[in-house]
Amino acid sequence: MDQTTYPSIGDRAAATAALIAHVVNSVDQARAVAAPFFHLEFDRVFPDAVYDTMLLAMPESSDYRPMHGRSRSNDLADGTHTRVKIDLFPEYIRHLPAPKLAVWRMVGDALCSEPLKNAFRRKLEPGLRKRFGEDFAAVGMYPIPILTRDIPGYRIAPHTDTHWKGITVQFYLPADDANTDIGTIMHEVRPDGSKPKAAKMRFGRNSGYAFAVGDDTWHSADPVHDRVRTRDSILLTYFVDAGPLRVLRNRGKRLGNFVLNEIRRRI
Repeated sequence: MDQTTYPSIGDRAAATAALIAHVVNSVDQARAVAAPFFHLEFDRVFPDAVYDTMLLAMPESSDYRPMHGRSRSNDLADGTHTRVKIDLFPEYIRHLPAPKLAVWRMVGDALCSEPLKNAFRRKLEPGLRKRFGEDFAAVGMYPIPILTRDIPGYRIAPHTDTHWKGITVQFYLPADDANTDIGTIMHEVRPDGSKPKAAKMRFGRNSGYAFAVGDDTWHSADPVHDRVRTRDSILLTYFVDAGPLRVLRNRGKRLGNFVLNEIRRRI
């Protein structure tokens, strides 16, 4: 592969600044949809050239580690994990080959930037205000970006995200639009307590969605079918970062996951 298609380490600061500006604009231009709960829908999240470079720089399967939480219930009978991940923090991706490291360091830095966090605060104001009240903009948010990979068999039942989370974002990373039917499903909550499917996100190139986590933000994913090899995406979660407990928990989880990742690499 011609490595000149990757941004160089020396160009990273300028490339990251340009990427931040583009993604912030994507958030500002996102469609705001009120039903079944307030959420954003994105087109062309990343610049076309950067998106294509991200696809070229996808890590090897051995670089990923299993997801914890609900995803573990979807392991196949032989123990295969149907969802794996790589945290896009510098200490996690440092083992990648230099050309790939340059790409994912740039993307990770952009996703953790203050301008992007503030853009989500602005655009998701209705949902954030509903949960946190008038002072929603002052609530701390700690970004954790992860590159995820799902394989056939992965699914997740209807659920709302834990209240440790403030904002959930998912950017889809398919190479083409051949399987747009495997996007996230959003559910309506009816007075009788039922939660029928109300909308499905389109799993298209360079697209995605975001919402402020609340009691009504029910969503799910149908089983990934065997017409795809992998279902790749970026999950960008903003954890509520207010009060000593949450602040320590967020940073402690990052440190703990780093230690576990290093142990895994060595054994």
